[in-house]
Amino acid sequence: MVMDYVKLHASGELLHRIREAYRRLASCDLCPHNCGVNRIKDERGICGAGLKPKIASTNVHRGEEPPISGTQGSGTIFLSGCSLKCAYCQNFPISHFGNGQEIPTRELAARMVKLQKQQVHNINFVTPTHYLPQILAALWLAIPLGFSLPIVWNSSGYENVDALQLLDGIVSLYLPDMKYSDNSAAVDISSAPGYCEINRTAVIEMLRQVGHLQVNEDDVAARGLIIRHLVLPGNRAGSLETLPWIAGNLGDETHIALMSQYFPAHKALEIEGMARPVNHGEYDAAVAALEEAGLENGWVQELDEERGAI
Repeated sequence: MVMDYVKLHASGELLHRIREAYRRLASCDLCPHNCGVNRIKDERGICGAGLKPKIASTNVHRGEEPPISGTQGSGTIFLSGCSLKCAYCQNFPISHFGNGQEIPTRELAARMVKLQKQQVHNINFVTPTHYLPQILAALWLAIPLGFSLPIVWNSSGYENVDALQLLDGIVSLYLPDMKYSDNSAAVDISSAPGYCEINRTAVIEMLRQVGHLQVNEDDVAARGLIIRHLVLPGNRAGSLETLPWIAGNLGDETHIALMSQYFPAHKALEIEGMARPVNHGEYDAAVAALEEAGLENGWVQELDEERGAI
């Protein structure tokens, strides 16, 4: 099957979108923070990103949701920096401190092609929002080299819809978080003003683009939306509100990955109520909310009594 982005490359539409995306870097408004810094001149905003893509790691990952990892693994590219500042982030050296290597866009394209040669099922961009222009440019360079895999957009879900629209026909699989149902919690814990409305509008756009999850004959994801929801202590994630919202607004056929793996990493000890793992009562309540909403598609992690997920 010829990927839609190959057609966009041939028509010139992909190049048009690359130019539009780079134009936005001159007064960066790719994410909802709308920092306005000139990243063309390598100025830095909240995410810490400049002009060149910065990569923390490139590897074959077998621990994603089953249809993403499949039997051959997901070609995962971890991008440095993040538009959120989650106090509990388990990857804080990458997301907060920006550990990684700045590389030319052509090198990013080469890494995509190299992963494809390792027979992965897809290319999985982790925390990609702030590098949208560079990813599009890398794709444009990779296609003539034979690149043809589905692209996974693995994000925090804190996205501007008009930026997501540049990905229409390019991203096959959206893998966003839905972190909060309350904006005050989003600000206190992740420095994300307006997260609830922004996130919900973003996932609606993602669903419009790719629809519900579709798998091939080998049960490997070909296209669609999978939503991740991490249960937090004290219902700080708003699980009891978010899960019914998903069913009512996206449909009960939506695939959900309900996650129990929270533990108080990084600065979580500084946030009231976040200095402990999720307990069984809290997690059972989230699972019950999932079931009551009729959300039967997806995966529910088990809860380890000592610190979170198995």
